[in-house]
Amino acid sequence: MMYDYCQERNIPYKRCGKLIVAHDIEQLNVGLPKLMELAKRNGVNDLKQLSKEDVSVMEPNVVCEGAVISPSTGIVDSHALMTSLLAEAEEFGATLVHFSKVEGGHVLDDSIVLDVDGSEIQCNNVVICAGLASDKVASDIISSSNNTVSDSVDIMHNQRQQSRLIPKQYYAKGNYFKLENQPSPFTRLIYPLPDPKGGLGIHATIDLVGSTKFGPDVQWINAANDSEQIDMKVDETRTDSFYDAIRKYWPGLEDGNLVPDYAGLRPKLFHPKFPKAGVIKDFVIAGEDHHGISGLVVLTGIESPGLTSSLAIGDYVADMFR
Repeated sequence: MMYDYCQERNIPYKRCGKLIVAHDIEQLNVGLPKLMELAKRNGVNDLKQLSKEDVSVMEPNVVCEGAVISPSTGIVDSHALMTSLLAEAEEFGATLVHFSKVEGGHVLDDSIVLDVDGSEIQCNNVVICAGLASDKVASDIISSSNNTVSDSVDIMHNQRQQSRLIPKQYYAKGNYFKLENQPSPFTRLIYPLPDPKGGLGIHATIDLVGSTKFGPDVQWINAANDSEQIDMKVDETRTDSFYDAIRKYWPGLEDGNLVPDYAGLRPKLFHPKFPKAGVIKDFVIAGEDHHGISGLVVLTGIESPGLTSSLAIGDYVADMFR
Protein backbone atom coordinates (compact mmCIF):
# COMPACT_ATOMS: atom_id res chain seq x y z
CA MET A 1 0.00 0.00 0.00
CA MET A 2 2.72 2.50 0.97
CA TYR A 3 4.90 1.66 -2.03
CA ASP A 4 1.95 2.11 -4.39
CA TYR A 5 1.10 5.46 -2.84
CA CYS A 6 4.68 6.70 -3.09
CA GLN A 7 4.86 5.57 -6.70
CA GLU A 8 1.60 7.32 -7.60
CA ARG A 9 2.52 10.58 -5.83
CA ASN A 10 6.21 10.70 -6.83
CA ILE A 11 7.43 10.45 -3.23
CA PRO A 12 11.10 9.39 -2.97
CA TYR A 13 11.54 5.92 -1.52
CA LYS A 14 13.81 2.90 -1.78
CA ARG A 15 13.01 -0.77 -1.22
CA CYS A 16 16.37 -1.52 0.40
CA GLY A 17 15.48 -4.53 2.57
CA LYS A 18 16.25 -5.21 6.21
CA LEU A 19 18.29 -7.77 8.15
CA ILE A 20 17.30 -8.77 11.68
CA VAL A 21 20.44 -10.29 13.13
CA ALA A 22 21.13 -12.87 15.85
CA HIS A 23 24.29 -12.20 17.83
CA ASP A 24 24.39 -15.58 19.61
CA ILE A 25 23.26 -19.18 19.14
CA GLU A 26 20.16 -18.83 21.34
CA GLN A 27 18.89 -15.92 19.28
CA LEU A 28 19.64 -17.91 16.12
CA ASN A 29 17.79 -21.05 17.24
CA VAL A 30 14.98 -19.47 19.27
CA GLY A 31 14.62 -15.75 18.63
CA LEU A 32 14.70 -15.71 14.84
CA PRO A 33 12.25 -18.64 14.32
CA LYS A 34 9.88 -17.05 16.84
CA LEU A 35 10.08 -13.75 14.95
CA MET A 36 9.34 -15.48 11.63
CA GLU A 37 6.34 -17.28 13.11
CA LEU A 38 4.97 -14.01 14.49
CA ALA A 39 5.44 -12.40 11.08
CA LYS A 40 3.50 -15.20 9.38
CA ARG A 41 0.63 -14.80 11.85
CA ASN A 42 0.50 -11.15 10.84
CA GLY A 43 0.45 -11.86 7.12
CA VAL A 44 4.13 -11.27 6.34
CA ASN A 45 5.21 -14.20 4.21
CA ASP A 46 8.39 -13.05 2.48
CA LEU A 47 10.85 -13.41 5.36
CA LYS A 48 13.75 -15.82 4.91
CA GLN A 49 16.31 -17.06 7.42
CA LEU A 50 19.96 -16.68 6.45
CA SER A 51 23.17 -18.29 7.65
CA LYS A 52 26.03 -16.11 8.81
CA GLU A 53 27.80 -16.98 5.54
CA ASP A 54 24.81 -15.65 3.58
CA VAL A 55 24.90 -12.46 5.65
CA SER A 56 28.63 -11.95 5.08
CA VAL A 57 28.02 -11.99 1.34
CA MET A 58 25.12 -9.55 1.49
CA GLU A 59 26.53 -7.25 4.18
CA PRO A 60 30.28 -7.87 4.64
CA ASN A 61 30.54 -5.49 7.62
CA VAL A 62 27.88 -7.28 9.68
CA VAL A 63 29.01 -9.89 12.21
CA CYS A 64 26.33 -12.29 13.48
CA GLU A 65 25.37 -15.95 13.84
CA GLY A 66 22.59 -15.63 11.27
CA ALA A 67 19.75 -13.34 10.31
CA VAL A 68 16.28 -12.97 8.86
CA ILE A 69 15.92 -10.90 5.72
CA SER A 70 12.83 -8.80 5.03
CA PRO A 71 13.14 -7.98 1.33
CA SER A 72 10.03 -5.78 1.23
CA THR A 73 11.27 -3.33 3.88
CA GLY A 74 12.18 0.12 2.61
CA ILE A 75 12.78 3.75 3.44
CA VAL A 76 10.81 6.83 2.44
CA ASP A 77 11.21 10.60 2.47
CA SER A 78 8.93 11.14 5.47
CA HIS A 79 8.65 14.90 4.98
CA ALA A 80 7.58 14.46 1.36
CA LEU A 81 5.08 11.81 2.50
CA MET A 82 3.55 14.13 5.11
CA THR A 83 3.33 16.97 2.60
CA SER A 84 1.61 14.70 0.10
CA LEU A 85 -0.89 13.41 2.65
CA LEU A 86 -1.73 16.97 3.68
CA ALA A 87 -2.17 18.07 0.07
CA GLU A 88 -4.48 15.13 -0.64
CA ALA A 89 -6.51 15.80 2.50
CA GLU A 90 -6.91 19.44 1.47
CA GLU A 91 -8.08 18.32 -1.98
CA PHE A 92 -10.98 16.62 -0.19
CA GLY A 93 -11.83 19.65 1.93
CA ALA A 94 -9.75 19.13 5.07
CA THR A 95 -8.09 22.07 6.82
CA LEU A 96 -4.92 21.92 8.91
CA VAL A 97 -5.09 24.44 11.76
CA HIS A 98 -1.74 25.14 13.41
CA PHE A 99 -1.21 26.35 17.01
CA SER A 100 -4.69 25.24 18.13
CA LYS A 101 -4.52 23.13 21.26
CA VAL A 102 -7.32 20.67 21.95
CA GLU A 103 -7.74 20.69 25.73
CA GLY A 104 -10.50 18.10 25.87
CA GLY A 105 -14.23 18.13 25.25
CA HIS A 106 -17.60 16.77 26.19
CA VAL A 107 -20.44 14.73 24.72
CA LEU A 108 -23.89 16.04 23.82
CA ASP A 109 -26.83 13.87 22.85
CA ASP A 110 -25.88 13.59 19.17
CA SER A 111 -22.44 15.22 18.88
CA ILE A 112 -19.04 15.75 20.45
CA VAL A 113 -17.85 19.21 21.45
CA LEU A 114 -14.10 19.89 21.42
CA ASP A 115 -12.52 22.56 23.62
CA VAL A 116 -9.93 24.26 21.40
CA ASP A 117 -7.99 27.15 22.96
CA GLY A 118 -11.05 28.42 24.79
CA SER A 119 -13.45 27.94 21.88
CA GLU A 120 -15.91 25.11 21.28
CA ILE A 121 -16.22 23.17 18.04
CA GLN A 122 -19.23 20.87 17.66
CA CYS A 123 -18.52 17.69 15.65
CA ASN A 124 -20.44 14.71 14.37
CA ASN A 125 -17.32 12.53 14.25
CA VAL A 126 -13.98 12.88 16.04
CA VAL A 127 -10.77 10.91 15.56
CA ILE A 128 -8.32 11.43 18.41
CA CYS A 129 -4.84 10.72 17.09
CA ALA A 130 -3.07 13.22 19.32
CA GLY A 131 0.13 11.25 19.80
CA LEU A 132 1.49 11.68 23.29
CA ALA A 133 -1.75 13.32 24.48
CA SER A 134 -4.30 10.91 22.97
CA ASP A 135 -5.18 9.23 26.26
CA LYS A 136 -5.59 12.54 28.10
CA VAL A 137 -7.84 14.14 25.48
CA ALA A 138 -9.91 10.97 25.15
CA SER A 139 -10.25 10.53 28.91
CA ASP A 140 -11.59 14.07 29.28
CA ILE A 141 -14.26 13.48 26.64
CA ILE A 142 -15.25 10.03 27.87
CA SER A 143 -15.38 11.10 31.52
CA SER A 144 -17.80 13.89 30.58
CA SER A 145 -20.11 11.25 29.15
CA ASN A 146 -19.75 9.01 32.20
CA ASN A 147 -20.43 11.87 34.60
CA THR A 148 -23.86 12.57 33.13
CA VAL A 149 -25.20 9.79 35.39
CA SER A 150 -26.48 10.95 38.75
CA ASP A 151 -25.50 8.16 41.13
CA SER A 152 -22.00 8.71 42.60
CA VAL A 153 -21.38 4.94 42.76
CA ASP A 154 -22.16 4.69 39.04
CA ILE A 155 -19.78 7.58 38.36
CA MET A 156 -16.91 5.82 40.15
CA HIS A 157 -17.68 2.57 38.33
CA ASN A 158 -17.75 4.31 34.95
CA GLN A 159 -14.48 6.12 35.62
CA ARG A 160 -12.75 2.84 36.51
CA GLN A 161 -14.23 1.27 33.36
CA GLN A 162 -13.00 4.21 31.27
CA SER A 163 -9.41 3.77 32.52
CA ARG A 164 -9.50 0.18 31.32
CA LEU A 165 -10.99 1.03 27.91
CA ILE A 166 -8.56 3.87 27.10
CA PRO A 167 -5.18 2.70 28.40
CA LYS A 168 -2.77 5.16 29.92
CA GLN A 169 0.18 6.10 27.74
CA TYR A 170 3.69 6.16 29.18
CA TYR A 171 6.65 7.94 27.63
CA ALA A 172 9.85 6.40 26.32
CA LYS A 173 12.53 8.74 25.09
CA GLY A 174 14.62 7.52 22.20
CA ASN A 175 18.08 8.92 21.46
CA TYR A 176 19.72 8.79 18.05
CA PHE A 177 23.38 9.11 17.09
CA LYS A 178 24.69 9.58 13.56
CA LEU A 179 27.83 8.12 12.02
CA GLU A 180 30.62 10.49 11.05
CA ASN A 181 34.20 10.08 9.76
CA GLN A 182 33.47 6.56 8.49
CA PRO A 183 31.69 5.62 5.26
CA SER A 184 28.24 4.12 5.65
CA PRO A 185 28.91 0.39 6.22
CA PHE A 186 25.54 -1.04 5.14
CA THR A 187 23.30 -1.17 2.09
CA ARG A 188 20.28 -2.37 4.09
CA LEU A 189 18.68 -1.58 7.43
CA ILE A 190 20.30 -3.64 10.20
CA TYR A 191 18.22 -4.53 13.27
CA PRO A 192 18.98 -6.63 16.33
CA LEU A 193 16.14 -8.76 17.66
CA PRO A 194 13.50 -6.67 19.49
CA ASP A 195 14.35 -5.76 23.07
CA PRO A 196 12.00 -7.62 25.47
CA LYS A 197 12.09 -4.57 27.75
CA GLY A 198 10.55 -2.44 25.00
CA GLY A 199 11.61 -1.14 21.62
CA LEU A 200 13.22 -2.63 18.54
CA GLY A 201 16.78 -2.37 19.80
CA ILE A 202 19.44 0.08 18.64
CA HIS A 203 19.36 -0.43 14.91
CA ALA A 204 21.12 1.04 11.89
CA THR A 205 19.06 3.12 9.51
CA ILE A 206 20.27 4.40 6.16
CA ASP A 207 18.61 7.34 4.42
CA LEU A 208 18.06 8.21 0.79
CA VAL A 209 21.37 10.08 0.55
CA GLY A 210 23.37 7.20 2.04
CA SER A 211 24.11 8.44 5.55
CA THR A 212 23.68 6.20 8.60
CA LYS A 213 22.17 6.80 12.03
CA PHE A 214 21.70 4.50 15.00
CA GLY A 215 18.84 4.33 17.47
CA PRO A 216 16.57 4.62 19.19
CA ASP A 217 17.34 3.29 22.63
CA VAL A 218 14.65 3.13 25.32
CA GLN A 219 14.94 5.70 28.10
CA TRP A 220 11.85 5.39 30.30
CA ILE A 221 10.52 8.68 31.57
CA ASN A 222 8.97 9.20 35.00
CA ALA A 223 5.29 8.40 34.55
CA ALA A 224 4.26 11.63 36.28
CA ASN A 225 6.13 13.87 33.82
CA ASP A 226 4.30 16.12 31.38
CA SER A 227 5.58 15.51 27.84
CA GLU A 228 6.08 19.25 27.33
CA GLN A 229 8.51 19.40 30.27
CA ILE A 230 10.84 16.61 29.13
CA ASP A 231 14.37 17.52 28.01
CA MET A 232 14.55 16.57 24.35
CA LYS A 233 18.30 16.93 23.92
CA VAL A 234 20.21 13.74 23.16
CA ASP A 235 21.43 12.20 26.42
CA GLU A 236 25.16 11.96 25.76
CA THR A 237 25.70 9.86 28.89
CA ARG A 238 24.21 6.99 26.87
CA THR A 239 26.95 7.14 24.21
CA ASP A 240 28.91 4.17 25.62
CA SER A 241 25.79 1.97 25.60
CA PHE A 242 25.34 2.81 21.91
CA TYR A 243 28.90 1.74 21.09
CA ASP A 244 28.37 -1.52 22.99
CA ALA A 245 25.07 -2.31 21.26
CA ILE A 246 26.23 -1.42 17.75
CA ARG A 247 29.52 -3.34 18.02
CA LYS A 248 27.56 -6.54 18.64
CA TYR A 249 26.74 -6.53 14.92
CA TRP A 250 29.30 -4.03 13.58
CA PRO A 251 32.60 -4.36 15.48
CA GLY A 252 34.23 -2.07 12.91
CA LEU A 253 32.73 1.05 14.50
CA GLU A 254 35.64 3.25 15.53
CA ASP A 255 35.86 5.31 18.72
CA GLY A 256 34.66 8.89 18.43
CA ASN A 257 32.58 8.41 15.28
CA LEU A 258 29.15 8.58 16.89
CA VAL A 259 27.79 12.10 17.33
CA PRO A 260 24.42 13.13 18.84
CA ASP A 261 21.70 13.54 16.24
CA TYR A 262 18.23 13.97 17.75
CA ALA A 263 15.82 12.51 20.31
CA GLY A 264 12.12 11.79 20.29
CA LEU A 265 9.33 10.58 22.55
CA ARG A 266 7.05 7.68 21.77
CA PRO A 267 3.89 6.61 23.57
CA LYS A 268 3.98 3.17 25.18
CA LEU A 269 1.00 1.31 26.60
CA PHE A 270 3.07 -0.28 29.35
CA HIS A 271 5.82 0.73 31.76
CA PRO A 272 8.29 -1.63 33.46
CA LYS A 273 7.70 0.05 36.82
CA PHE A 274 3.95 -0.60 36.65
CA PRO A 275 3.55 -4.25 35.63
CA LYS A 276 0.14 -4.49 37.30
CA ALA A 277 -1.21 -2.03 34.74
CA GLY A 278 -0.86 -4.75 32.11
CA VAL A 279 1.30 -5.03 29.02
CA ILE A 280 -0.18 -3.95 25.70
CA LYS A 281 2.40 -4.20 22.93
CA ASP A 282 0.26 -3.15 20.02
CA PHE A 283 -1.77 -0.20 18.76
CA VAL A 284 -5.17 0.37 20.35
CA ILE A 285 -7.88 1.76 18.06
CA ALA A 286 -10.99 2.20 20.19
CA GLY A 287 -14.42 2.88 18.70
CA GLU A 288 -17.95 2.93 20.05
CA ASP A 289 -17.81 -0.77 20.93
CA HIS A 290 -14.96 0.04 23.34
CA HIS A 291 -16.15 3.23 25.04
CA GLY A 292 -19.84 3.58 24.13
CA ILE A 293 -19.65 7.00 22.44
CA SER A 294 -20.99 7.21 18.90
CA GLY A 295 -18.77 9.08 16.45
CA LEU A 296 -15.58 8.84 18.52
CA VAL A 297 -12.46 6.86 17.58
CA VAL A 298 -9.39 6.98 19.81
CA LEU A 299 -5.89 5.91 18.72
CA THR A 300 -3.34 5.23 21.46
CA GLY A 301 0.10 3.64 21.52
CA ILE A 302 0.77 4.59 17.89
CA GLU A 303 4.54 4.44 17.70
CA SER A 304 6.78 2.66 15.20
CA PRO A 305 5.63 1.30 12.79
CA GLY A 306 2.89 3.94 12.87
CA LEU A 307 4.27 5.81 9.86
CA THR A 308 4.63 2.62 7.83
CA SER A 309 1.09 1.62 8.82
CA SER A 310 -0.47 5.06 8.44
CA LEU A 311 -2.41 4.39 5.22
CA ALA A 312 -3.73 1.06 6.53
CA ILE A 313 -4.68 2.69 9.84
CA GLY A 314 -6.51 5.43 7.93
CA ASP A 315 -8.53 2.86 5.98
CA TYR A 316 -9.29 0.94 9.17
CA VAL A 317 -10.57 4.06 10.96
CA ALA A 318 -12.60 5.18 7.94
CA ASP A 319 -14.31 1.78 7.87
CA MET A 320 -15.35 2.28 11.50
CA PHE A 321 -17.49 5.25 10.46
CA ARG A 322 -19.20 3.48 7.55
